[in-house]
Order: sequence, then structure tokens, then C-alpha cells
Amino acid sequence: MIAERVLNRLAEQDRAAVEAAAAVVPAPARVAGRAVLLIPHRSENPDEAALPADYRQILAIVRAADGPVQVRTVGEELGLEVAVRGKLEPLRAKMTKLADRGWLHKRPDGRFTARR
Repeated sequence: MIAERVLNRLAEQDRAAVEAAAAVVPAPARVAGRAVLLIPHRSENPDEAALPADYRQILAIVRAADGPVQVRTVGEELGLEVAVRGKLEPLRAKMTKLADRGWLHKRPDGRFTARR
């Protein structure tokens, strides 16, 4: 009985994960009771409009750079207080999320480049 309920819940979660991954437009979700915005994976025909505005702005800054950029450089362009390390960590997390989803490439030295 309990095992059957657990398996049913896992199956529901798998279905929900597949549906979320298939969504092109960012969909609001809840994590730990807080609303979050899902960042879609980059597809063969990337549609940047599916990304939130701040993520599109990060992509534009990285693309405009002559080469690989550090998080600090992007932070300066965004007007963040780069002298305070804690101000850059949320930006680093966003850039890493973009890299994980295929929008950016994170190099071994920690710098980022745009995927073409």
C-alpha cells in the first residue's frame, strides 16, 4: 500500500518534470514555497524571448564581449557593487544556470563565452 503510493507519486513527478522540460516559455514554479522561474534548455532554434529579461541582458553582455568574460565584468556592466563578493554570487549562479541549460559555455578557468 505505502510502496504503491510512493511509486505513484514518483511517476507523477516524472511526468511533471518531462512536461516542464518540454515547455518553451518559462513557467512559474514553486520551490520551498517560493515562486521561481524555470530557465528553458537551449534548443536547436533558440528563442531568447523564452528567457527572463535579466537573463537576456546577461546573454547580451557576454555576446558583446571580445572574448571570454568573468562574472565580475558582467557585474560591472550590470551596475552591481563588484567590490562585495556576495553581490556577485547570485549573478554567478545565473550565469552557471545559463551554462547548464546550454545558453552559455563555462570554461575551465571560470570565464564564460556565448554559444553561437
